Amino acid sequence: MKKTSLRFLQTHTNMANVIGELAPDLFGEGYGDKMLYSLFAETVEQVPIAISITDKKAKILYVNQEFCRVTGYRPEDILGENESLLSDKRTPKEVYHNLWRTISSKKIWRGTLCNRHKSGQRYLSDLTIAPMLNETGAITHYIGMHRDITQPYESEKKVINQKLLIESVINSSPIAMVVLDDQDKVILDNHNYKALVSDLDKGEPATYFLTLLREEMGDLWSELQSKEQGFNNREFKVESKDNLRTRWFSCAGNWFVENEVNVDAFFENVSKQYLILTLTDITRQRRQMEELHIQTLKTVMSEDERVRGIRETLLGAMHQIQMPMNQIRAAEQILKHRRDDQHAGLLQILQQIQQSGEEAVATMQKCIPEILQAAVIPVNINQLLHEVLLLSNQRICSNDIEVHWQPKSKLPTMLGSENRLRILFKQLIDNAIDAICEPGGTEQRLKITTDTDADLIYVSIEDSGAGIPVEKRAKVFEPFYTTRTMGGNQAGMGLVMAKEIVNQHHGFIEIDPDYDQGCRFKISFPLHRQIFKGVGND
Repeated sequence: MKKTSLRFLQTHTNMANVIGELAPDLFGEGYGDKMLYSLFAETVEQVPIAISITDKKAKILYVNQEFCRVTGYRPEDILGENESLLSDKRTPKEVYHNLWRTISSKKIWRGTLCNRHKSGQRYLSDLTIAPMLNETGAITHYIGMHRDITQPYESEKKVINQKLLIESVINSSPIAMVVLDDQDKVILDNHNYKALVSDLDKGEPATYFLTLLREEMGDLWSELQSKEQGFNNREFKVESKDNLRTRWFSCAGNWFVENEVNVDAFFENVSKQYLILTLTDITRQRRQMEELHIQTLKTVMSEDERVRGIRETLLGAMHQIQMPMNQIRAAEQILKHRRDDQHAGLLQILQQIQQSGEEAVATMQKCIPEILQAAVIPVNINQLLHEVLLLSNQRICSNDIEVHWQPKSKLPTMLGSENRLRILFKQLIDNAIDAICEPGGTEQRLKITTDTDADLIYVSIEDSGAGIPVEKRAKVFEPFYTTRTMGGNQAGMGLVMAKEIVNQHHGFIEIDPDYDQGCRFKISFPLHRQIFKGVGND
């Protein structure tokens, strides 16, 4: 290369002159088309990219107009200086080491440096440096091209920081949150939502809850979505696969629209709808409410059992009195037909006894407490059985009874009296627990299942007790009959009452004749909507 003086570079700022001087080395001795290289030189001079040419030691030989604009240095300020003049010294040394190692290996280096403007202000330089080789393949010069990317970097950083801030806020939320696009694809979620993936064992939690929401809300879902109106307090009960763990969630959602940022939206605004879905675990609150509800039920049912105990006692006493009264009445009729004065005194005594007995029965009849008419409403059989199991939980746990609770997942409601049906199931479950706890049992198991078809709801309550002998199965539904050895503590109206409640609901109850591992009661209720009478009357 011809020796190019600093004075030459300082006085020939036109790119064409510099290229002309360097042309033999840069383009070879045969390079002579001045028009072509002049056009090339003017292009480089006016291109909107900061360009500089240095020698092998990074001494600046040429800069174009954009270079001067970006750096603030005029040609006479920078020519002959080392490129390091631009460095702010904040760029790590490792970056420069990598830069020189790359270009010295005749490779192109691309990266970002922190430079300093002539005014002292820092800026970020997106830099590309390429080695220039002669005909023999030796490096003669380096050409550098860089852009000031400070503003784009700061803008991008602000966007990233905003995104991180949003994610931090979302992740700090105590509830599970997820953003979904119009294809139900998860766009953004938080840590609590991620935890649900493994906790619920339902696959993608959003997909699971969206299915529940759409089924429950029906046409309202599409209506709210089209109007971009939200929804709140949609509660769902989530059972684990083994039905041993139950959790409750309250769902809320809001739709919003954002402009797209892909290529298709470059020349025109293209918007897309998103849904932000929140899933609040309200299991603790529901359990507290359930405990309060169970305590209330215990109080109500305790009072109900007290009232029914009084009724059963009085009815039993009246039944016991009626037997000798019938005999006295028969003896009285015999003596009247004889018309024998010899037995007149006895007849008078019998009449007095008869009158006293009738007065006693009438008095007891007046003392029988009244049971109010029960309301007929849509009833969830699964819920009632669940409540009764909770009511009996203390007895179940204290006797170490293994409970198999297998409800039909989607059981339709039926019209009925909640309290009467609750009494029915309580009576049957108590009966099962008593049978399981009798001496001699080898297995302590209680199994409750529900099922349905197009016409009926089925309930099965089975125990691993001694069972009821075939010859006694028809009698257990008769008044004051009991299979207990000492007659038990009750007057013997429990299964009579159970059958009566089933009959009032137009149902059917039987002891399964094919079950020989204890006792299994099978109850079925029709799914018709006819309102029945007599509920609450004994």
